[in-house]
Amino acid sequence: MYLQITEQIRQRIAAGDWAPGKELPSIRALAIDLRVSVITVKRAYLDLENEGVIVTRHGKGSFVAEAQDLAARMHDDKLAAHLEAAAEMAQLLGLTPEELATRLKQATRKREKK
Repeated sequence: MYLQITEQIRQRIAAGDWAPGKELPSIRALAIDLRVSVITVKRAYLDLENEGVIVTRHGKGSFVAEAQDLAARMHDDKLAAHLEAAAEMAQLLGLTPEELATRLKQATRKREKK
């Protein structure tokens, strides 16, 4: 459950819904709102803090970190995962790396026409 919480917070920040410096809901308030334990939310916030996504100021709360490129990092991670999946699928289909590259170029051109 805490992974879902961290992912949702990352997505809101990456989408620009939560700007740098925005205060996040308190751990207790979010736990009540999501109907999960305080420990679950606390773990999610701790992971996000360790990643540099949020900062916690004792007595003041948790905030979206000021200097970050979360949106770019998330998109890059997503692209890497999709490319790995495409490479795996190409291998299963017996495609060479060159054939996969050709298909990627075709998909890119098709996308540019839209």
